[in-house]
Amino acid sequence: MTTRVFTHNHPVTPGMRASQKGHAPLLLWFTGFSASGKSTVAGLLEQRLHDHGVHTILLDGDNVRSGLNQDLGLSPSDRKENIRRIGEVAGLFLDAGLVTLCAFISPYHAERSALRDKFQNRFVEIHVSTPLEVCRTRDPKGLYARAEQGILTGMTGLDAPYEPPENPDLTIDTSTRSPEACAGLLLSQILPMLKRQP
Repeated sequence: MTTRVFTHNHPVTPGMRASQKGHAPLLLWFTGFSASGKSTVAGLLEQRLHDHGVHTILLDGDNVRSGLNQDLGLSPSDRKENIRRIGEVAGLFLDAGLVTLCAFISPYHAERSALRDKFQNRFVEIHVSTPLEVCRTRDPKGLYARAEQGILTGMTGLDAPYEPPENPDLTIDTSTRSPEACAGLLLSQILPMLKRQP
C-alpha cells in the first residue's frame, strides 16, 4: 500500500530551539498511584523551574483525559494508548526545547520503557512511591471509596495492576516528606541535568 505520509525537515531544528532556550529539554515523567502526589509535586516543581528561568510545560492525567484523550477508557488497551499519545505530545514539546513534566499513573513497565527507549537521556523517570494505603486514606477524589463499593472498576492498585519502576532515575515519597520538600529535592537533582549540551 502506497503511503501518503512523508516527513518534512524544517530549517529550525530541535537543537536550535534548545540552544535558544539556554537549557537542555527533559521529559520528567512522574509515575505512581492515584493520590500519591504526582500532580501536586509536579506543579510545585514546575513553579520552581519557572522561577529559575526554565521553559516548561506540564501535562496532567485528568487534564489530558478531559480533552485530547477523552475518547479513552480505563481498559488495558486504552491505558496503553493514553500513554502512547501522551508520549507523542511530549516529544513535540521536547522538540520545542521545553522541560516537559508529565504526571500520569502510567501503570505498566512496557509503556514507560518504550518512552525511555524513544527519548533516551532526555527521559527522567520519577517514581512517586507513596504507599497504596496512604493514597487510599487520602482519596481526594473519592475514587478508592467508589471502587471499594463496587461503583467504579479498573482502579489501579485495587482491581487493576501497577508495576512499580525497577530502576527509576529519582524517587520521592510524599508520606515521608511534604510536597514542597519533595519538589525542592527534585529541583536540586534536575537543575544540573539542564546544563547538558542541548
